[in-house]
Amino acid sequence: MAMEEPGQLQRALIDATAGAFAGAISRTVTSPLDVIKIRFQVQLEPTFTRALVRGNIGESSKYTGMLQATKDIFREEGLPGFWRGNVPALLMVMPYTAIQFTVLHKLKTFAAGSSKSENHIHLSPYLSYVSGALAGCAATVGSYPFDLLRTILASQGEPKVYPTMRSAFVDIIRTRGFRGLYNGLSPTLVEIVPYAGLQFGTYDTFKRWTMAWNRHRFSNTSLTNIDDSLSSFQLFVCGLAAGTCAKLVCHPLDVVKKRFQIRGLQRHPKYGERVENYRNMLDALRRIFQAEGWAGLYKGIVPSTIKAAPAGAVTFVAYEFTSDWLESILT
Repeated sequence: MAMEEPGQLQRALIDATAGAFAGAISRTVTSPLDVIKIRFQVQLEPTFTRALVRGNIGESSKYTGMLQATKDIFREEGLPGFWRGNVPALLMVMPYTAIQFTVLHKLKTFAAGSSKSENHIHLSPYLSYVSGALAGCAATVGSYPFDLLRTILASQGEPKVYPTMRSAFVDIIRTRGFRGLYNGLSPTLVEIVPYAGLQFGTYDTFKRWTMAWNRHRFSNTSLTNIDDSLSSFQLFVCGLAAGTCAKLVCHPLDVVKKRFQIRGLQRHPKYGERVENYRNMLDALRRIFQAEGWAGLYKGIVPSTIKAAPAGAVTFVAYEFTSDWLESILT
């Protein structure tokens, strides 16, 4: 019994370190797509050329497509513009993924009655989804202020409203109080339950399907003692599919979250109308749909999906490899 507690602490350390490392790599690699996605999401005007032509409002939208947005951001803000807000993003994502993977492993250990990762894959899909959703909620609450600061810094454009993360933090505390650091938390939690549940649940499901496919593929060969380990490419594809599925379902809630996070931000008029002060999440969904249609709820879906797929893949692969490496060293 005396050896059990050090084992639990060691496992938590492995999960937290691997999760933080995986999150940092994924976030840094996909930051340019994240910046473009946020600029689309917080723009009230249409974000694609066809809607502008139909509405005869040719010059009123700042960003009208992925390529145009990329060129504009690079011309006006240079290469660093694509990593704007990346420091608070890293400060957000590292504790987020650390908490998420630690809580996830604890929940799966409790459900499976074993701390071994190879036993967790045999959990029912229902338990995989529930574990992922609960882990996502815990991680969101623990890291949310950094997510808020990241969104504000990434969306402000030029000239900057806040030159540094510290100036944004001080102004939010001064004008809105501590609660201001949690603006948009409600739609975020509503989003993260299905998103994290789908991401982790579908990832486990795709892994099970791939293991079954591997066994079927090698069943007629001379190979014996086929294990259930997956190649790095197979893990990458599973993560890619899981990230895509989750993002496509949950994107409208992400748009609402971003609108809540930057409401009242005094950006330069060239970036369009200022985001309204929505009463609540349902009011935001209704008013965005009325004013902007379905396209409004899916603003930024192209860069978001392009980002979510590799981000999920990189996160899962980096976590699996870092976790295995740390486990081989510490155990």
